[in-house]
Amino acid sequence: MKKFLVLGILFVLPLVAYLFFASGVHNFAKLPVLHANIEDVENFESLNSEKITFKNKITVLGFLGKDIYNKEGNAFNLNQKIYKKNHGFQDFQFVMVLPFGSEQAAAELLDELGNITDVSGWKFLFGTRENIEELFDSLNTPHQLDERLATHYVYIIDKDQSLRGRDGKLKENEPKVYGYDASSVADLANVMNDDIKVILAEYRLALKKYKADRSDSLDDYRDQKN
Repeated sequence: MKKFLVLGILFVLPLVAYLFFASGVHNFAKLPVLHANIEDVENFESLNSEKITFKNKITVLGFLGKDIYNKEGNAFNLNQKIYKKNHGFQDFQFVMVLPFGSEQAAAELLDELGNITDVSGWKFLFGTRENIEELFDSLNTPHQLDERLATHYVYIIDKDQSLRGRDGKLKENEPKVYGYDASSVADLANVMNDDIKVILAEYRLALKKYKADRSDSLDDYRDQKN
């Protein structure tokens, strides 16, 4: 029995270790900052007059355009592959930008998404063509908005209003990833899902460190008083 146990450990442990580390090198690195100083959205209006900001939020930003029905599939892909898995994170939000005049269509889409999951983290914002283009240009990506002010790509914005993605330096021949194609289930499941895990883990660790440092400071204060 001991012989089989030893052989099992010698065979299984290296395999488990390999699968663990091969499951995604991005799981063990900070998601790179590709561009800082992304424009905030104070010039946009929401469906319910809620004030939306990128500050102190982890945001998935999308541009659905004035013909929102053309991007409904993208929204459902995002909801299933990214949002449902992570919306329990307190500071996580989805912000979808559209031009004025799209409010009714956006409300209908939100209702449809609400039949599947809690949609409190979905935020729809409306603005002028100029405001939308200015926001998009501040991302400084190689992508373009189409004539309907839409794109298939969505973007990760961190709490400091910086664009996060992959800089192509972690693995050989890896391309830069500025955004994620929401029309591709494979891109969301295999790339974006991994990167969302990385940035959420980054902030969870930062929060744990903050709480630990705060606890140590309180302990020091109590010791000094005693």
